[in-house]
Amino acid sequence: MRKLVMMIMGVFLPLNLWADVVFSNKTDLMVSIPNNESEVVHTALDMFRGDYKKVFGRNIVSLDKNASVLIGTIGNNSLAEKRLGDEVVSELRLHKEGFVLKVKGNQLYILGSDKRGTAYGILELSRLIGVSPWEWWADSFVGKKNIITLNEGFSKMEYPSVTHRGIFINDEDWGLMPWSCQNYEPSERKGEIGPKTHARVFELLLRLRANTFWPAMHKCSVAFYLIPGNKEVADKYGIFVGTSHCEPMVRNTNAEWNTSENGTYDYVNNRKNVLKFWEERVKELAGSDNIYTLGIRGVHDSRMLGAKTIQEQKVALTNVLKDQREMIARYVNPDVEKVSQVFIPYKEVLDVYHRGLEIPEDVSLLWCDDNYGYIRHFPDAGERARKGGNGVYYHVSYWGRPHDYLWLATNHPAQLYTQMKQAYDKGAKNMWILNVGDIKPGEYLMELFLDMAWKIDGIENSEKGLERHLLSWLSREFGEQNAKELLPVMNEYYRLAYIRKPEFMGNTRTEEKNPVYKNVSDLPWSEAEINQRIEEYTKISDKVVQLSRNIPVEKLPTWFQLVEYPVRAAAEMNRKHLYGQLARHGLTGWERSDTAYDAIVSLTNTYNALNNGKWKKIMNYQPRKLAVFGRIPRVKAETPMLEPENPLLIFNGKDYKRYKGEQPLMHGLGYQRGAVSLAKGSSVTYNLKTSKDTPDSIRVVVALAPNHPVEGFKLRYSIALNGEPAKVVDYRTVGRSEEWKQNVLTNQAIRETVHKVSDNKNLSLTITALDKGVVIDQIKIYGVRQR
Repeated sequence: MRKLVMMIMGVFLPLNLWADVVFSNKTDLMVSIPNNESEVVHTALDMFRGDYKKVFGRNIVSLDKNASVLIGTIGNNSLAEKRLGDEVVSELRLHKEGFVLKVKGNQLYILGSDKRGTAYGILELSRLIGVSPWEWWADSFVGKKNIITLNEGFSKMEYPSVTHRGIFINDEDWGLMPWSCQNYEPSERKGEIGPKTHARVFELLLRLRANTFWPAMHKCSVAFYLIPGNKEVADKYGIFVGTSHCEPMVRNTNAEWNTSENGTYDYVNNRKNVLKFWEERVKELAGSDNIYTLGIRGVHDSRMLGAKTIQEQKVALTNVLKDQREMIARYVNPDVEKVSQVFIPYKEVLDVYHRGLEIPEDVSLLWCDDNYGYIRHFPDAGERARKGGNGVYYHVSYWGRPHDYLWLATNHPAQLYTQMKQAYDKGAKNMWILNVGDIKPGEYLMELFLDMAWKIDGIENSEKGLERHLLSWLSREFGEQNAKELLPVMNEYYRLAYIRKPEFMGNTRTEEKNPVYKNVSDLPWSEAEINQRIEEYTKISDKVVQLSRNIPVEKLPTWFQLVEYPVRAAAEMNRKHLYGQLARHGLTGWERSDTAYDAIVSLTNTYNALNNGKWKKIMNYQPRKLAVFGRIPRVKAETPMLEPENPLLIFNGKDYKRYKGEQPLMHGLGYQRGAVSLAKGSSVTYNLKTSKDTPDSIRVVVALAPNHPVEGFKLRYSIALNGEPAKVVDYRTVGRSEEWKQNVLTNQAIRETVHKVSDNKNLSLTITALDKGVVIDQIKIYGVRQR
């Protein structure tokens, strides 16, 4: 079969050449679509119509069966379904939201298994003609073309790996909300994020083949369903609207509950009013595509009221679930199992679940990460067998302890990939929701997440697979040559932030009672380490400035949003704090720190002024005005700077000499991009060169990715020097302990063992994964002299 051929030339080729389908700037495109197609299908066609106009300068015209493109949905009696044949239709019918593209004769058939599948199939054409999903949200340039040909026999069938795939707009106070209601969609009603804004969000979701949305829910924003037009625009784009863990029954409790009228939001002691509150929304939404979050928590991300102990909470939640299900059956569908519902065991609710709370089998369980990208619970065999399935709620933006990261989206792609791939392999296939903050600047991470949800095996499970995905993304936006030069820059950008996020550079903490964390202070780094980090950031920042000279002027706004601002702003944030630390110790002047602060302000002003102010108020470099974001106070250090102990040897996880069991996997994770993932029961061995000065004993410090247990409640490895009995080490954390806080701030879990050296022969150190989820980042060897 001939593959897709893209020919960009000035010569017009006849439409019937080789019986192919030709898109050309010489003629309009004739399309046939049944009148009975759903609204979202027509919405997708309108989007493609606009894309086609931008690329070819021509229109899309409706025609009968002789059109070049025939569109249909299974069950709608379309020509596409009739002509593609029973074999194709039968296969497609097996997959929700799937589509087929096929060139047969001189016609292109687009057939969806349902309305969303058809919409995704239409927008696949936008991808094929070179339109980025970020054409509006990142001003991605749409290039003109003369001709693109789909060859006879071209065929593609795709369908999602995850049933519900979407995003959660959260902590919108400093970006999306002020940008929307004060700039893009001005409103006299403070805090409105209206239908014009949501239409843009939903358009992006369709382009990214997503179908689910949790609206912004902070009290600063008007609740989604209280704004006229929001419900209708969600229906227009075929979006399932759901709500977060503390917003049951599609009610934004935080913004909508009125204590003065309804009393306390307390199901136990105020059940009548709470039920009435939920019932109003369920009646209003009957007939729309919604996902109903079940259960109850406090008004805003707090414990439920009226039940103090876990047992009392369990009893209350059992009754809540019964009432909510009866309400759905009454107003939405008598067969309640046909309505999408989800239960989210988040924070204290997870404790109640572990005490035996029974959730109806058809309700999906949505598991959560620890807010810092490490999933707390993976489905076990019983949970995987549930009819309702499982899902994951995952963060690339967060407000809370030990520190917010609401400014730059720097979660390591390999961390996101490995966590979500493991979740999928353990059965989390029904729903994936990504907390994206304000969408910007998390564009790449959002697309990576949704690409995985669409086609889990579309990215090879390796470092090369992830690099290919990032390279492809950069190539689409900036061309292959620029992408090749930019790839190592972006890899370094994520590596450096993995060691310490820009938002964590002040050594401060949020919502912490200990006053020591209120003010900016030294990080535990030596002068040499600080200078090395400054040099590393300077190198990638300078490279971005250099590459910007190669970027065509029409792509510069996209370049600034996707590359230049995040890289340079992260570099300046590091300079600000690291020069500040050196200045506190009299090792440099304060002006270098101040200059970096001023650069961040300038870069942010440039961002908000892009495209004649289109993005005014979308970017805020100081969310919550935390101490870490301000100019560094000019104070003198009271204690000396750290002088680190130099190890005898240091290894990255990948530096093993041999392995036993399954070969370790690398994804580019770790302080030096050298971490390895070990399968349960597999081991790696490192050779330790010795000399006559070899100490009597060695202290082995192992740094691991701070994962949570994948199976059960243990996360262990064993470690042995030569033939000695292996020492077993468990490094799991519980709750929000001090150790967990240190782990997520540094992206390392640290464990030490001491081993006696019996002779001066070459030594071998073997580490074995006793449980799933063991990822070795670095190993440092220190001498211990016996006295």
